Amino acid sequence: MSNNFKHQLKKNIPFFNSGYIITVFFEIKEGEKTRLQNFKGIVIKKQGNGYTKTFTVRKISRSIGIERIFYLYQPNIKKIEINKKIKVRRSKIYYIRSLKGKKAKII
Repeated sequence: MSNNFKHQLKKNIPFFNSGYIITVFFEIKEGEKTRLQNFKGIVIKKQGNGYTKTFTVRKISRSIGIERIFYLYQPNIKKIEINKKIKVRRSKIYYIRSLKGKKAKII
């Protein structure tokens, strides 16, 4: 990573890996107004390096799986909160997509 972007990277991002249940608070602009929205779910994967690092969060809403990809150093992400730390054996837990009901819970 070049030195040009190191001063722009956020310093207050907590450490998390796949399997962690996190809440991402991000800012949404609607016309002239801005509001905070949260997205709580399980981290499926982390990838990339430097300022292009991304992570994917999956949640179940009304029995429909929703996945969202976030850039770690995106300026509209205001806070990342770790709700639960769960140890998994894989770095990318795609198998969670095919599980339904109680089997989809990682304990």
